[in-house]
Amino acid sequence: MTGLHVNSYGAGRPLVALHGIGGHGARWRRLAERHLDGFRVLAPDLRGHGRSPHDAPWNVDTHVADLLAALPEERFDLVGHSYGGMIAVHLARTAPDRVRRLVLLDPGIGLDPAHARRSAGRYLRDVSFTDPAEARADRASAPPEAVDAEVADHLERGADGRWRWRYERAAVVTAFSEMARPAATPPREVPTLLVVAARAGVVRPGYVAACRAAVKDFAVAELDADHMLYLDRPKETATLIRDWLTP
Repeated sequence: MTGLHVNSYGAGRPLVALHGIGGHGARWRRLAERHLDGFRVLAPDLRGHGRSPHDAPWNVDTHVADLLAALPEERFDLVGHSYGGMIAVHLARTAPDRVRRLVLLDPGIGLDPAHARRSAGRYLRDVSFTDPAEARADRASAPPEAVDAEVADHLERGADGRWRWRYERAAVVTAFSEMARPAATPPREVPTLLVVAARAGVVRPGYVAACRAAVKDFAVAELDADHMLYLDRPKETATLIRDWLTP
């Protein structure tokens, strides 16, 4: 392992931002540069994603070890989206002294096993494109500016001449299996904000209740958004993050 590729945006107090499956750290750029001034946002590509090494294993424990080796020794705030939210919880449980405050954006934790199996199955096939325009059409449901950034940052041409997004399919399939594990809650001593995307249906009410019981300083907020809330509703998401991290 040669280390993770870590994107860095802005200056100030360190804020680590973890992306979800099939994603990459540069997805945080717009949020960081436009709405999170005063923070130095460190956004790694997780193992199996983006420009980080793609070698196995891809389980949560390995992701946590990768991150602790790649991130600064100083304490940092931590934000995780989807699978990145699950990794953030386990990172905080492993090294609570490193994490100052935690924000979970629609975390993929304790998924229904049948749902996880069906979702993983969609990533078993090789998805490729004849050119970047065809890849752009694959992301047509996202905001146009986000699509532009995705094509620029996350698309690469393979040896066969086809274009693919920069992630390891096996890593994504493994991630769905990990998200079906019994749900872990953040450590009691790390103040945690849980943000639920109201239109996504990912976060179960039972998980909210478990976090409320387990964490001393816990809050929950809801956004009228789909699962990719920090891309779809960046200003509102950033406001929640800033308010929680600067009490």
